[in-house]
Amino acid sequence: MKTFRKELWFHTHNRRQYLNITPEINECLSESGIQEGFVLVNAMHITASVFINDDEPGLHSDFEIWLEKLAPEKPHSQYRHNTYEDNADAHMKRQLMGREVVVAITNGKLDFGPWEQIFYGEYDGKRQKRVLVKIIGE
Repeated sequence: MKTFRKELWFHTHNRRQYLNITPEINECLSESGIQEGFVLVNAMHITASVFINDDEPGLHSDFEIWLEKLAPEKPHSQYRHNTYEDNADAHMKRQLMGREVVVAITNGKLDFGPWEQIFYGEYDGKRQKRVLVKIIGE
């Protein structure tokens, strides 16, 4: 069995943003040489997420509206966490969207269903953050 590990770094220009990272994961898969196995992709920061869904702008806008209803950013004073920071909402949004995904690898390709893509979700951005890619297989 072989393993492959790589950290990907992202710097978003907005506080909240979604990035389709499927091309970067495919590059990692190609680098690994693994044909059959699994890839784990996880956010290494507690105010960011990794999830699988459709790459459709309307859906991403719907995520933003839905998350803002469930965990509104403001007023910052509504959260006990916001004593020294103003990102309690980002922690909650990450909790809802998830930390990681695991995808099967078959014949050297990500074994996706129709329209599935891997996304990095940022909820407290405008700075460097990383995602771990761990591939295990043969």
